[in-house]
Amino acid sequence: MSVYPEALAEHLEGGATTVCHCWWLMRRDGVTKGFTDHDRPLTVDGTSFQPLTGFSATEARDTLGLAVDTVDLEGALSSDEIDEADIQAGRYDDATVETLLVNWADPQQFARLRVATIGTITRRDGAFVAELKSRMHQLDQVNGRVVTRLCDAELGDARCRFDLDQPGFSAPGAVLSVTTPEILSVSGLGGFRPGWFSLGRVEWTSGSLAGARSFVEVHAKVAESVELSLRLADGPSPEAGDRFVIRAGCDKAFATCKAKFNNPLNFQGFPHLPGNDAAYGHVVDGGIFDGAPLVP
Repeated sequence: MSVYPEALAEHLEGGATTVCHCWWLMRRDGVTKGFTDHDRPLTVDGTSFQPLTGFSATEARDTLGLAVDTVDLEGALSSDEIDEADIQAGRYDDATVETLLVNWADPQQFARLRVATIGTITRRDGAFVAELKSRMHQLDQVNGRVVTRLCDAELGDARCRFDLDQPGFSAPGAVLSVTTPEILSVSGLGGFRPGWFSLGRVEWTSGSLAGARSFVEVHAKVAESVELSLRLADGPSPEAGDRFVIRAGCDKAFATCKAKFNNPLNFQGFPHLPGNDAAYGHVVDGGIFDGAPLVP
């Protein structure tokens, strides 16, 4: 249940009210924006909220228990504040949104109704609809570790501890030509053996994708050129001349961690984990079963 400041509560109990909604949005990259369904700009708690987006909200609800409450936020892409390319590049995914109830006649009277994160964003007919999920949705996320033979860390993160910026594991490059939006001929990678950057990532430094990342499916040499096969999100496509930095890839197997990265002490998997058939899977004709360890 929302608790309203005394002045706002008295205003809401009156015969007529002058209230509107404001949304304060903070993306994961730290960019913040303010929007309102009022017809004029408002400054609330030091933040400017603009009406140019045509935002509107569906019914919002708060329920008891642990159910995930949702509300849809809809707006036409008609403002310079919202760029469709940013939405398609995923820059608004998991952004934090605070919903405020404001007395537009006296913006000092406001209350924070809820804090949510942006979930699914759909686009149709030049407009977008963003689903706002309450914090309860975090209880639906997998927490803790999953015991598997493969590593569950991300290459280069705090658990992996491998420095991808050292020579030989990252390189700058540029797009020479585009076969399809996902298959590119590139320069700058001639000194690396094919497959070195497979399952790695590309960080775009110029062009329409600047600031975005793409996942590398395959790094191969075709004839005399080097090709990358990427997994691209919806949105702008790479073009000839676009520049990037590429990072080495890892298939998360223990053998790769040891041979390619010399990082077995930080391997975050369980390579010797027995499977369901551990009791008899090792039995083969001619095997020696004298009680010695099967895995030295």
